[in-house]
This record gives sequence, C-alpha cells and structure tokens, in this order.
Amino acid sequence: CLWCYTNNTCIDYPVRSIFPPSSLCSFSNARWGVCWINFEALIIAMAVVAGLILVSITVCCCYCCYCRRRSRSRLEEEEEQLARKKEERRLQSLQRKHERKLKHDEIRKKYGLLQDSDNPYSRFENE
Repeated sequence: CLWCYTNNTCIDYPVRSIFPPSSLCSFSNARWGVCWINFEALIIAMAVVAGLILVSITVCCCYCCYCRRRSRSRLEEEEEQLARKKEERRLQSLQRKHERKLKHDEIRKKYGLLQDSDNPYSRFENE
C-alpha cells in the first residue's frame, strides 16, 4: 500500500518500479505500508544502514589482511629464533662432547689405556 498525504488515498504500490513515480504522489508526501513511515526517511535510513554495513565489511577485510601479514612475519621471526637456538644448542652439545672426549683421553692416558694413534689395532698386553 502506498499512502499519499496530498489526496489522502491509499494506492496499490507500483510493483514495476522500486520508487513510486512522482505522477502518483510526491516523494515527500508518500508513506509506505503504514501511514507513519515516510518514504524519504526510509530511503535515507536504508542508505545509511547499507553504507555502515559496507564500511564495516571493508574495515574487517582490511584488518584481517593486515593481521594475516603481521602474523606471517611474526611466525617467520619465531622460526628464525628457533633455528638460531637449535644451532646454538647443537654447538654447545658438540663443545661439551669434545670436552668429555678430552677428559676421557686424559683419564685413559693416566691409566695407560690410551692406544697408540700410530697403530690403533695393537693388542693390549698385560705385564
């Protein structure tokens, strides 16, 4: 129903067009459905709501894209840190292994268990 205040009549809404033509009723005097909903106010309100929805969707998309890029760079930094720490632990482990080997060699030398490096296959003789 399209209520027109100029002639106080209820007209069937022209379904073929989205907005009622000015020949039926002027836009400022046209009311939609019930008498208190002004067509101009309805269109303005719908435009504002649609604009807010579009702006919020755009802001959400931009924010999500920014967060993804930032989280990717953060992940890459964490991976690099983990790789550096792993390499440091490996080097420390090798250093400790070398120190243990030197200590064991000293003990072997002290007790005469260190084999001759020239002939590693010599037989151990009890004297």
